[in-house]
Amino acid sequence: MDWPTGLLGFAAGLLISVATAPVGVSGAVFLLPVQVSVLGVPSPAVTPTNLLYNVVAGPGALLRHHRAGTLRGPLTRLLVLGTVPGMVVGAAIRVFAVPGPSVFRLLIAVLLLPLGGWLCLRTLRRASRPAPAREPSSRAVTRLAMAVGVAGGIYGIGGGSLLGPILVGRGMPVAKVAPAALAATFVTSVVGAGTYALLSLTTTGDIAPYWSLGLACGLGGLCGGYLGARLQPRLPETALRLLLGVLALGVGGLYAVQLLR
Repeated sequence: MDWPTGLLGFAAGLLISVATAPVGVSGAVFLLPVQVSVLGVPSPAVTPTNLLYNVVAGPGALLRHHRAGTLRGPLTRLLVLGTVPGMVVGAAIRVFAVPGPSVFRLLIAVLLLPLGGWLCLRTLRRASRPAPAREPSSRAVTRLAMAVGVAGGIYGIGGGSLLGPILVGRGMPVAKVAPAALAATFVTSVVGAGTYALLSLTTTGDIAPYWSLGLACGLGGLCGGYLGARLQPRLPETALRLLLGVLALGVGGLYAVQLLR
């Protein structure tokens, strides 16, 4: 990795995490297209490289939440217990079942397009009719976490990056979801990166993470995540939800167009 690539990765991690950390998203879901299309990380190595970003970037926001006392609570435990086994399964699927770039782009579009549209619609509906929503049960949260963990293992986003928007859309407050989702993202990313490292010893191809680039992006995310978590009480929740929804729609649409060419 040369210096311009490293600086670009650092800047991308910083800017993305500042915008996404306040709602419990590490930013890996938006960093991944940058790594594929701009930084040239091949598939499937882009997935563990993205997980490495989460591992390095996660402590920034978590440190801020720990100081604020918001990391305690059952939601964090439920998300971690669900996403960790799902992450291992997803990593195996990613390496042995869907290594091709076309399938990978299809997965990106299928995940981000409905998530972005649903998040925007849910946010607008809450703004026009702010009736309180019923929070999901503990069993439902655990099952959802496991399913998202599988998707996160395939996609390289740690799981919490999908759980955050989903749980917020189901009626949970951002202040409760954000630290738990970020904690789940960090733990599952450690497990996922380790799983890919082990799989790279027994499988040929670009499976191991790009260590230097992942560290550069992660250092940017480390700084941006801390700043984003600190800004959370000062930022309007509705605007952040809409921003994340629009970004997800844009990235998913980009890869859908590439598939049609």
